Amino acid sequence: MSMTLYGYFRSSASYRVRIALHLKGLPYETIPVHLLKQGGQQFTPEFSAINPQSQVPILDDDGDRLGQSLAILEYLEESYPTPALLPATPLQRAHVREVAQVIACDIHPLNNLRVLRMLKHQLQITDEAKQAWIHHWINLGFAALETRLRNDPQRGAFCHGDQPTLADCCLIPQIFNARRFEVDMTPYPTLNAIDAACNALEAFQLAQPSAQPDAE
Repeated sequence: MSMTLYGYFRSSASYRVRIALHLKGLPYETIPVHLLKQGGQQFTPEFSAINPQSQVPILDDDGDRLGQSLAILEYLEESYPTPALLPATPLQRAHVREVAQVIACDIHPLNNLRVLRMLKHQLQITDEAKQAWIHHWINLGFAALETRLRNDPQRGAFCHGDQPTLADCCLIPQIFNARRFEVDMTPYPTLNAIDAACNALEAFQLAQPSAQPDAE
């Protein structure tokens, strides 16, 4: 098995995949793609040939390439099922996917780099307005997640039960982003508790942006 992850240390989508790879104990090589240098290395002809979307992450598993972090997470779960990152029953799995998709489909896309570039350079909004935009969408999503998880009887130390799932793979990078953008996390004690439980585990520590070879 030869596995390669094209990513960027601060990319939350890449971060999700790194967490899953470490939780499953899968060795992989990192190929950094800097999203800011040279106007964004994701736009180079070499990388665009790998991913026409010009986005990270891309996972190469023995020559088979996959983009889109949620698709990669599902692939890893199906191909390398131990330890499982989805629970046992269809309803439980749907609940885990629900949390993951709130983050990956509703919160993150509105705050990723290409959207923020559009706001700043094409629409020419101020830095203060851009920060307000970021805070608005993160707080809207986190408020819903806080209520959803606080009231979930199946929540344990993690988003679902007492083992990390795909939901945690998505939540922790989004909390990292929220703190980087100086979002006040005080209103979210449940999310903070899950974040602390996850970051006590070696797999999450190894996946942190500061632990990556391209970290700045």
